[in-house]
This record gives sequence, structure tokens and C-alpha cells, in this order.
Amino acid sequence: MNMNKHNYVAIMAGGIGSRFWPKSRQDFPKQFLDILNSGKTLIQWTYERFASFIPPENIYVVTSHEYEDIVREQLPELNVENILGEPSRKNTAPCIAYISFKLLQKDPEASLVIAPSDHLISDNTAFTKVCLEALSFVNKHNALITLGIKPNHPNTGYGYIQFEQHAVSDNVYKVKTFTEKPNLELAKTFLASGDFLWNAGIFVWQVKNVIRAFEKYLPEMYDVFISEKAAFNTRSEKKALEYIYPLCTNISIDFGIMEKANNVYVIPSSFGWSDLGTWNSAYDNMDKDYLGNASASGNVVVIDAKRCMVHSPEKKLLVLQGLDDYIVVDTDDVLLICKKDKEQEIKEYLAEVKKNKGEEYI
Repeated sequence: MNMNKHNYVAIMAGGIGSRFWPKSRQDFPKQFLDILNSGKTLIQWTYERFASFIPPENIYVVTSHEYEDIVREQLPELNVENILGEPSRKNTAPCIAYISFKLLQKDPEASLVIAPSDHLISDNTAFTKVCLEALSFVNKHNALITLGIKPNHPNTGYGYIQFEQHAVSDNVYKVKTFTEKPNLELAKTFLASGDFLWNAGIFVWQVKNVIRAFEKYLPEMYDVFISEKAAFNTRSEKKALEYIYPLCTNISIDFGIMEKANNVYVIPSSFGWSDLGTWNSAYDNMDKDYLGNASASGNVVVIDAKRCMVHSPEKKLLVLQGLDDYIVVDTDDVLLICKKDKEQEIKEYLAEVKKNKGEEYI
């Protein structure tokens, strides 16, 4: 495949993944884990997916400074200078401003795909095709593209995108509205209407056009970055970031730009996507035994238990009896046993642990 040298990718890998606690920890979060027992970590799958159609030297990982070593270890083929450590967590807008200003200095013609490091995509061929369609469209138009997933059930854990019914180009549609996570009734209505997609949080645009959007919709952030732009791709970059980040508001790109801009388009896609946000989504994507139990370990004996999600170390035998619809996650120092329908509350349990036991198990 002839790769376009002006196409870049930024993989966002700074999150903590607290809903996958106790497997995911602050010092080793889920993007660096093999949650599904698939032989590779989530960030390794993400990198490989992009390396098949983006020049490897054009692939960047933006992460928290404390994870730079883990990224280096898990992606030895990535240029070390392409691992960008953020001095603090400020949501996705500053992270995207950082990579965008850095690339603009390097290559004014740059087009960029921004993607999370911890999503699951099972159809790489379809994914590649959609990304290349999006890149081709943004190279011809001043457009901000988001990839929308055709929903196959009324999920209440995802944001939704409503789109206009006539295409502006092959498979590219103008976005009408972004909608927050709906309740079940609303999600069913969205699904039935046929003009709503799941928001996958994957964006494609020309760097110069997203910087124009920052100037228009997040002017304070734009001003801080522009004032330091000469430092990017030099030895002063790290020092500049330490000045910039405390001055940035903590805001997502969706809220800061995508929901306000009038040049936002979507490509309705199907490539076997899951945001792998919770233990239930891991369960949905794993092989099950005849009683519906999914286990990410070869060392589990199940007796009379149904529909459980089990994650435990190989070196320890886990015997499970009588549980129905539970999440069981065993690690060296924490054991979590929790009803599957209570998984959205794991963040609250984590707060409780922190309150009673301090930082040790977080």
C-alpha cells in the first residue's frame, strides 16, 4: 500500500481505566493490559491496526508522563520521540491541541486520525477503509470528521450522534447533534429512528483546520499553545508544556469543539467496535463456556455457576461455585466479587477503598 506521508495518527493513552479495577491500576492502567487474554495488550492491538496503513514514523502516542516507560516497553518499534508525555491529565482537548500544534510546526499539510488506545475493533479491513475514506475527505474539505458506529442494540453507555439523511459525499454525512448517554427508553427510540450512531471518539481532520476550530471555540487554549509554538519539536518542548498545561481548562474535544462547530461530519461505520469500557463489555467480547461463563485465565474450575466474568492469575487455581451473573477479579493484592449489574458502581467502590485504605490498592 502506498502510504501518504502527510497522514498521521495520535493514539491517546493517558486514562486510568478505573472501571476495570482491580486489574487496572493507576500505575498500570487497562490500555497496557491484555484484558481479554488475547495475547496482546489493547495499545499493542491499536498500534498494529494503524501501522498497516499509516507510516510508522507518523504514529504518535500521547500519554501521561508517568506511563512513558510502559509505552516504550510495549511498543519497542515506536520512535521514542513519538511518545509524548502530558504533564497532567486535562481531558482530550489539551491533548489534541498539543499533538496538533506539534504537527503543524513539523508538517503544515498534516492530516490526523485521533483514536483511543483501549478500544476493541474486530474488523481491521473495514476500519482501514473507513479511516482512508475520512482522510481523503478531510484532505479536500475543511471538515472535522467523527466515526459513528451503526448501533445494533440500545446501549445506554455510549453517546449518540444524529446525522442528516442525505450524504454530502460517498458515505459522509453532516452531523445534526451530539447526544449524551441516553436512558433505555430513549436509546430504543434512537435505534428505531435509524439516524443515530454511537460516538466512537475517533476523529479525523487536517491539523490546520482543527487549529482554526480551537481559535474559534477554545480561544484561551489556542492562545496559550500559539504563544509557545516555537518550542514544539525542540528541546524546549517539555518546559513549554509545563507552562501550558496548568493554564488549560479540563475539557473534552467533544464538548469544547465538536458540539459547537458547524463543519462536523460523520461516517456511519461497522467494524466490530467496542469501547471496552467495563467488565461487562469485556464479557461480551470473550468466549464463554456452555453456562455462559467467560474466563480470562486457564486456571479456573467452574461448578454450577452461570454467566460470570472471571479474571484471575494463572498461578492460582480459582474454584467457582454457585454464583450467577457475577464479576470475579482476583489480583495479587485485591479480590473483587461484584454483581454484573452493579459494575457501573465500581468507581464508587474505588472511592470507598481510597477513603478506608488510602492509595495502596488504587
